[in-house]
Formats: sequence, structure tokens, C-alpha cells
Amino acid sequence: MRDQPDAGNMPSLARKGRGAVTNPPVRFDSQVISPFDDGWDTLAAEFGDLPKLATTLTRDATKSAISWNSSPDIGFDRAVNPYRGCEHGCIYCYARPTHAYLGYSPGLDFETKLTFKPDVAELLEKELRKTGYVARTLALGSNTDPYQPVERSLKLTRSVLQVLDRYNHPVGIVTKSAGVLRDLDILSSMAKRRLARVYVSVTTLDAALARRMEPRAATPARRLQAIAELTRAGVPSGVMVAPMIPGLNDAEMEKIVEAAARAGARHAGYVLLRLPHELRQMFEDWLAEHFPDRAKHVLNLIRETRSGALSDARFHHRFAGQGVYADLLLRRFARATRQWGLDEAREGLDCGRFAVPEDGRARITESQMSLF
Repeated sequence: MRDQPDAGNMPSLARKGRGAVTNPPVRFDSQVISPFDDGWDTLAAEFGDLPKLATTLTRDATKSAISWNSSPDIGFDRAVNPYRGCEHGCIYCYARPTHAYLGYSPGLDFETKLTFKPDVAELLEKELRKTGYVARTLALGSNTDPYQPVERSLKLTRSVLQVLDRYNHPVGIVTKSAGVLRDLDILSSMAKRRLARVYVSVTTLDAALARRMEPRAATPARRLQAIAELTRAGVPSGVMVAPMIPGLNDAEMEKIVEAAARAGARHAGYVLLRLPHELRQMFEDWLAEHFPDRAKHVLNLIRETRSGALSDARFHHRFAGQGVYADLLLRRFARATRQWGLDEAREGLDCGRFAVPEDGRARITESQMSLF
């Protein structure tokens, strides 16, 4: 029988610059070691002065670049994720539980133990050249942010864009990093052929709240600046007002939409907080650490949108929730986007330009060669 640790007895593992305050066990492990206090406050002493956690990188040996999905409530069927795990450390990240498939915790491991695909561009080319491949918009970084800090040195996202550019393959990007501007040369060129679109995620305009929720992501002001620079360069850009967390950042919804529209965003998307698997307890622990005065209120509001639970994985319910509070959030979002002109149907990207280059050979970029 699997032993479950008592989360209430686990001291906080909060570290400066990291999002999670716990490191829950891998749910697939057959045995779990639980912390134990012998009555002499030994746990408090052991965890009282924790060192900084360094980020480690491990090569991902996966032999494919494209991941496919058939979910009926997701607007794309394929994606490329150069990285697994994300150093941004967003406490609310729905992708955290996927780290358990690698044998890592969805907690601090998710933001400190990253894997990367050094040959992701070469693998992608092989898949694009397969007989019968039909181009549809490819999501870049659907699981974790393609422009997290490590991209500055590895440049794997850039290598993927170089391939998509050569093949005239449409791409959609969602990021909360201004690092996307480093690839403005490629994106602006692709945008001229209706091959690129970028959504920047803005969860709050409060820099202090952002630092707690997403400690290593760009500041809200820098993200709005990224929208403005993308727009000036001719890259269709939008804002993801996501996730909205009842009782924590949802009061800012209209202000975020307005700020993004003033920056040049043309479209907007909205997602209600999701708490799959380990994320439920992790988010409770994070609230208790950072917002003890309102933790109970926030959790109760979340339950109002999830039929009394903290999570609802059902298709067509998981992104928007249900109930009076969820309906109110959706109406507020619809009104704000209508007011600021972000509710117009977006123009589709051009899938008809896709073509395999004449040389037909996979190319490894100079930045990739430096990894070997």
C-alpha cells in the first residue's frame, strides 16, 4: 500500500526566486518517504535554513519533436516543446503534473530540473518531410514556455522557428517572456506570409503579485512592451488573460485587457485557473504561505466554479468552469474585449504555403552544434 505524506506536517520549502513551496512525491512511485518530527522540532531545524536551488539540465532522448492531441476543446492538434519543466516557476502552471512522467516532482523539481531536446530542429524536419504530412498551425511551447531563461543560451526555440520558416509552416506561440523579441527577425518575416501569431500571457499588472506567482517570468510591464514591439514589427499579437484566479487576480481582468489593447494586442483569450493532480495541494500550500489571510476565501471561490471541487478535468468545462461566479467572469471578459476591440474573429494562418525545401535535407543550426 502506498504511504502518503502528511502535507500539513511538511515544513515550507520556499526559496527566493522559486515558485513552489513544496516538492510533493512522484505519484507513480510505489513508496513515499514521509517527513517525521520526533517532538523536538527537528523538522523545523532541518528545513529552517535552506540553500538556493540551482537549475540543472538533462538531455531529452525523445526521438520525436511533434506531440499530437485530439482534445475537442483545444484549438490545435500538434505542438513542439523544446523543454520540459520551466524555470519561470509559475505556481499555477497546469503542466507541473506532467513532470511526474519523468520521475520528477511537480513541485520545485519542475522549475529546477529541466530537460531539453538538443536535436529538436533536426527531428522536426524529419517529421515535416514525411510523406502525407499535412500542415496545420503548430503550437510552440504548449506545455512549458519556449522562451524560459535557458533559451537565451540554448536557442532551441529559435532553431525550431528557423525550420518552420524554411518550410513555410504556420506557428502559434504563447509565452510570458519578452525573450520572444530575440526572434523578431524570423517572426516578422513569417508574419508577412501569414505564418506566425504570438500571444503574451499577462496574469496581473501588479509586479509584486507577479513576483510571487511567477518569480522568474518577465515583469507585467515588460510583457506589455513585448506586445507593443511585436505589433510594430507586424506580428499579429494577442493577450492571454490567464489564468484568472478567483479572489486573487480576477479583479484585474478589465485592466489587463485595456492595457494589452493599448499596447497593440488584436485578440484576447481567457482561462480559469486549473488545478489538476498534485497542483491542488501545491496551490493550497502556496496560498497558506503567501496569502494566509485570504487563502480560505480564494479556495471557496474556486470551488464555486468547479462544482464544489478544486478541479474539473471534463472537456469544455476545464477552461471556463461553471456556476454563477464562472459565468460572471466570462461575461466580464466578453464585455471588456468587446469594449476594447479584442473580440473580433481572428484571421487564420496560411497552411497552403507549406512545402518541403528542394534540398530536402535536415539541417543542424550553428547554435545546436555548440551543444555537442
